Parts: sequence; C-alpha cells; structure tokens
Amino acid sequence: MSQFNEYSNLVQVAVRNPENAFVSQEKLAQEWQPLRFHAMPDLEKSHTEFTLFREYLLASGAEVIDLPANESLTIDSIYPRDNVLVSPKGLILCNMGRASRTPEASVNVAVYETLGHKVAGQIQAPGTLEGGDFIWIDEQHAAVGLGPRTNKEGARQLQAILGDQVDLHIVDLPDPDHPDDVLHLMSIISPVDQNLALIYRPFIPKTFLSWLEARGVEFVDVPEEEYLPMGCNVLAVAPRSVVMLENLPGVKAGLERAGCSVKTYRGMEISRKGEGGPTCLTRPLMRE
Repeated sequence: MSQFNEYSNLVQVAVRNPENAFVSQEKLAQEWQPLRFHAMPDLEKSHTEFTLFREYLLASGAEVIDLPANESLTIDSIYPRDNVLVSPKGLILCNMGRASRTPEASVNVAVYETLGHKVAGQIQAPGTLEGGDFIWIDEQHAAVGLGPRTNKEGARQLQAILGDQVDLHIVDLPDPDHPDDVLHLMSIISPVDQNLALIYRPFIPKTFLSWLEARGVEFVDVPEEEYLPMGCNVLAVAPRSVVMLENLPGVKAGLERAGCSVKTYRGMEISRKGEGGPTCLTRPLMRE
C-alpha cells in the first residue's frame, strides 16, 4: 500500500544525474548566471558528489530511476522534485513558476508512465505550482506554500484535483530577497516522521505551527546560522532516517537527539550552488 507522506520507507525515487542535467561545462557556463546559481558547478566534482548521494538512496532499499537528458531542459532539471506531485489519484503535473522549467514535467512524466504511474491532472496557467511548495503530512492532510513559485490559482486547482478528502493547508511564505530566488515551503519545513518535522521557526506562520501541532507533530529547530546553507532541506528515506548536506552540525545534532540516523553528503556542486538540497534532487514516487 503506497503511503502519501514525506517520511515512510522510500520504495521508488527518480533522480537526474549531472551528466543528464548539466550535460557539459559549456552548458553550465551559459546557464548558471541566468538561472541564479551562486556559482558555476564543476561537472567532474558534481559527478563525484552525486555518485555518493545516489548510493545512499540505493542503500535505503529504494529503486532509483535515472531520468534522461533532453535538449529542452536547463541545468535546473537536476532538481526533479519540483515538476510533478504524487497523489492517491495519480501524478499531478506542475506548471512551474519559473518558465524555463516548463518542459520538465512532460519529459519526466513520460518516464513515470512507462513505470505504470497514471496522471491525475495538470496545473494550468494562470495557475502556478512547484513541488517544493507541497508536502504530505499524511493521506488526509497536506500543505501548500504560496510564494513566488506557487500562486492562489495553482493551489485552487491542486485542491480540486486532490478532492475534498484532503485537508490542504495554505501557508503564506515570506517574500524572498529577489523575485527569481527560491523560497519554497520545503525551505522552511522537512517532515522526518509521522510526529516529527525539522523547521525554521522564524518563517513558519503561527497558524501553520498550530495546525501541525494539532496533528501531533513535534519539532527540531534549525539554528539561525544554518538556515541559509540549507539546513532545513533534509530527505527522509525512512522514518527518522535522513540524508542531509554536510557542515550543518546544529541540525545534525538536533536530529540525532530526536532519534534520527543521519547520512551527509558534500553537495557543494549539486546542491549549494543551485540552492537545491536532497529533497530537490529527488522525486519520491512511492513510499510504503
């Protein structure tokens, strides 16, 4: 029985490796500045980082699906989380807030359909929705963040596809420093078990905090100095078993105190330069 949350055992997960996303050092040189990467990734180093990250996914017991290269894609396509959502009714294709990423959903879904996944619906313009702005708490409860990448119309269409049986909590996100920058819902919360989430408290609206507490969720707080280096972006591969970026000692210690086992990867090229942590690098397709 497939589970809809962010923490059950990972069964099937899609990734796109640097060879298929970054393609070449020339492509990186052309795109990193327009797409607001902090610096240009190094293709060779990114391969080394990704190999370890992918090994962690395999070690969790998950089937890892490698997404192909496609000439319509940008280097952002290394982050497959954002273009498709999973739901009990099937996949939901996102209409990305960043227009250059629009082709990603159809390219990736073509692969998912060959694996037997059905499509439940698609977010249509003027609605926008990105996967980083959506989390499942459990089968009946989910949250969507409204910000630069996901708008009210996108959230309205999402609720219509999910149906009345899902309580979709709307979270108003703070404005990022620049309209092209990413501040997704998953920039401020990562569920790691049924009753535990990692949060960056200063950006969490009180109404959302109360809603989570009413679901029995307790919190590990991201220290202020570890927020910008993506301390809140962790991937649960099983309940309280997480993969996260290295050099975040406060987050790591907080998670370990809460009974989590933690694996870290370097991520300078594949994560920090493009602001995409371990959740962004993966599209979990099935958990159980």
